[in-house]
Amino acid sequence: MSSPSPRTIRKAVFPAAGLGTRFLPATKAQPKEMLPLVDKPIIQYGVEEALESGIDEIIIVTGRGKNSIEDHFDVSFELERMLEDKGKTDLLAVVREVSDMIHVAYVRQKEALGLGHAVLTSQPLVGDEPFAVLLADDVIDAPVPVIRQMLDVYEATGASVVAVEQIAGEAISSYGVVGIAAPTAEERRRNQHEFHGPAFRITDLVEKPRAADAPSDLAVVGRYLLTPAIFRHLKAIGKGAGGELQLTDAMRLLAQEEPFYAYQFQGRRHDTGDKLGFLKATVELALQREDLGAAFRQYLHALQL
Repeated sequence: MSSPSPRTIRKAVFPAAGLGTRFLPATKAQPKEMLPLVDKPIIQYGVEEALESGIDEIIIVTGRGKNSIEDHFDVSFELERMLEDKGKTDLLAVVREVSDMIHVAYVRQKEALGLGHAVLTSQPLVGDEPFAVLLADDVIDAPVPVIRQMLDVYEATGASVVAVEQIAGEAISSYGVVGIAAPTAEERRRNQHEFHGPAFRITDLVEKPRAADAPSDLAVVGRYLLTPAIFRHLKAIGKGAGGELQLTDAMRLLAQEEPFYAYQFQGRRHDTGDKLGFLKATVELALQREDLGAAFRQYLHALQL
């Protein structure tokens, strides 16, 4: 008798209440999630990834000064009327695509108490069902959307899944890091034939360990598929590293209670929460554009760097 299929993941949570201090003064009056990569705000890349993965119910956790995020995903009647009147149908289609692409709801995180607290704040809208979490700072360029890759693992196992990336040297101490078990024969078969990248059973998670103490070189990045049991653990844990409610601490407890997988995704991650990472992402995404790539590449060659 086959095991029942896991519940479909229909909702994605986007924590967006942070202050964006690394990008001051640009983020003094606008959210970092609205900084443009080429011609789209950072957060839209993640929303489009969720949509392309089959998830169209979006929950954005906001804070003070984040109204422009809501405006961006809302209908803009005045702008649409102006574009329509001037016959700018191509731009009109772009604007309407943003507001038509998703069902979006907002919840306010009144205090910046960490990622775990942001996820917990979304519980009234998530309810008692599995859900995705995407951190907009991590823009991942992949042939198959990373959340879609992770959904393959979730649908095969019914377990929570977190995306991981190999990080070398001292940089590992800036991440949550997983400890993993040796794969079983069935897990090896799935890794070879069913998944886009390898998935490993998690045995431990440690938030920002010293490099010498890290349980592996696999660091958690901004993509999660979580069962609703995570909310119970978020309510039970106290403040962790940095005096914040750490999602990693709650996931560690969840991994002790039920299967939990680390998935080594296929794709190129850009950390747009870092200034250098933001600049690199802008260049690489611009070079991929059909309307910009050739001319931009010619310009870069002309600089003779």
